[in-house]
Amino acid sequence: MGNCCAYLGPQKNTNVRISLPAVCFVWQIAMIVLFGVFIRYDEESDTHWVEHRRRKNITSDIENDFYFRYPSFQDVHVMIFVGFGFLMTYLKRYSFSGVGFNFLIASFGLQWALLMQGWFHSLDPATGKVSIGIESLINADFCCAGSLIAYGALLGKVSPVQLLVVTLFGVTLFAVEEYIILDLLHCRDAGGSMVIHCFGGYYGLAISWVLYRPNLHQSKQLIGSVYHSDMFAMIGTLFLWMFWPSFNSAITDHGDGQHRTAINTYLALASCVLTTVAISSISQKKGKLDMVHIQNATLAGGVAMGTAAEFMIMPYGALIVGFCCGIISTFGYLFITPFLEKYLKLQDTCGVHNLHAMPGMLGGFVGAIVAAAASESVYGKEGLTNTFNFVGEFKTRGVGTQGGFQAAGTCVSIAFGLIGGAIVGFILKFPIWGDPADDNCYDDEVYWEVPEDEESIPPVLEYNNHMMHKHQDIAESNFSVEQS
Repeated sequence: MGNCCAYLGPQKNTNVRISLPAVCFVWQIAMIVLFGVFIRYDEESDTHWVEHRRRKNITSDIENDFYFRYPSFQDVHVMIFVGFGFLMTYLKRYSFSGVGFNFLIASFGLQWALLMQGWFHSLDPATGKVSIGIESLINADFCCAGSLIAYGALLGKVSPVQLLVVTLFGVTLFAVEEYIILDLLHCRDAGGSMVIHCFGGYYGLAISWVLYRPNLHQSKQLIGSVYHSDMFAMIGTLFLWMFWPSFNSAITDHGDGQHRTAINTYLALASCVLTTVAISSISQKKGKLDMVHIQNATLAGGVAMGTAAEFMIMPYGALIVGFCCGIISTFGYLFITPFLEKYLKLQDTCGVHNLHAMPGMLGGFVGAIVAAAASESVYGKEGLTNTFNFVGEFKTRGVGTQGGFQAAGTCVSIAFGLIGGAIVGFILKFPIWGDPADDNCYDDEVYWEVPEDEESIPPVLEYNNHMMHKHQDIAESNFSVEQS
């Protein structure tokens, strides 16, 4: 579709002086109005907390959910704004956009997410209001993550106005698929392997496929990284890697569920690093490591543990998941990304297929298998009920049935990502969004005022092309000199 119906029109106009301020002002004013109509504090953040304490026989303010959830919220918040942002700074001339547009997407997305998730999950039919608290803020950040993942596939090829459109539809689709998977199918997915990563990855890939640029090679001199840009990206990797246990455990049940989720994620991440390094080294003739793999594939274990981390997968099971994900993700960067671009005409700038889509899908199915294998002998009767929330209308659901619904939830997230992304991609093809021309991609100058000293860069060492598989055969070094 996207490859055979390219828009044939005049030279692209990247002047967003009218469109970007108009979208920002109008949408922010809309958020103010909608928040005024619908959003209120919940009982733990309202001034009536004192009365609520007395009514519920709560003896101390420390039992307010804020004190349980806020540390995890801060960790997740850092991942969204610092981790994701800096991970996208590897391109030599696109660091402003990597961090800045990430900032823009998340700031708009979290507001829209509070509304969308509130309407689906916590709208009071009696008052018509949505009550928000600290857990709402965590879930809003999770919702933004789906659109930020999609941004990774589109990095360098779209305008800030297009990214706001991607976020508007991405958050909306996320809220709907989240409601179907978590509420209607009653799946357990605390860390979002299905709901966040699988959806976000395939959403971005579908958009990128529809927006395929056959002449993108005209910007190939800017696709690679330089030494300092890869170091900045590695900062993002380390923030994400360190805080991923908080990401997966942030909204799990207090007590053993949260504790177990952090342990399993921690172990999966550690295991993933070693196998990533091993595959990266063995793939090169002289055993040198590729920073692309270290920045990205080392995080795949955390993605894949999102669903099963709160289950009794056991510590060795978490290590196995991380072990497998390091191999799969690194092979993805080595072979699958070049294959997708060459044969499927899909340009995945950051390799989100290898870090989010594929590990997210794997994590969803791992969760289905672990859920189906659960037993009272391992969980205990109350533990089984508590872990899978077998209460109310789901009181009689068996673990085998739960496993089937977990697998179905993964399929729902893939379908929403692919179909929703394709539709959004066609919307973004209209020539009104100020996106860059093929020979002007991956360059901050298109949308940013760049300091003058950045205009006269001396010859730099270029390496690590994130778009194409390298088939270099150089005797002494993998480095080549590029003239500015």
